Amino acid sequence: MSDDVKARMIRETARALARKGLQRASFSQILEASGAPRGSLYHHFPGGKRELVLKGVAAAGEHALAGLARLEGRPASQVAAGFIDLWRQLLLASDFNAGCAVVAVTVAAEAPSELAAAAAVFAAWRARLAEALERGGIAAPAAKTLAATLLAACEGAVALARAERSLAPFDLVAAELIAWARAAEN
Repeated sequence: MSDDVKARMIRETARALARKGLQRASFSQILEASGAPRGSLYHHFPGGKRELVLKGVAAAGEHALAGLARLEGRPASQVAAGFIDLWRQLLLASDFNAGCAVVAVTVAAEAPSELAAAAAVFAAWRARLAEALERGGIAAPAAKTLAATLLAACEGAVALARAERSLAPFDLVAAELIAWARAAEN
């Protein structure tokens, strides 16, 4: 039971970061949304809010890595399309109210540990994406470049889509990225 509460708190933290950012994430709302009692924060996370934020960033990272794992073994253009679709689904499921929890922490990091956690997640995403692209038919150096470009372009496209409350700018970027991946396939 205690592990369930802790897992819910972490999941709700990742959601709050994606929707509200680091500065506006309300820990009382996280407790309420997770169904956790008031004293749960320091019981489960002795390091307090900062520890919970770090766990939320890690959870967001693992969620995306799980999505990438489902793309393994596909042609590179399908890997790119699948990665892009992870972001599209986030936008649609949140009615354009959520972005990337990791970016939210990156732009507002209050401690080196928060920035380091975000950097580790981004590095893991790029590495896993590059591996999948390489297995999908793109040479290693190009796969690394495309992985970094996919990540950076998707993050920017998510920001545009959220601001405009429309998939139009997102889909323009997506089409270019998929075409690039298709052209780079062996």
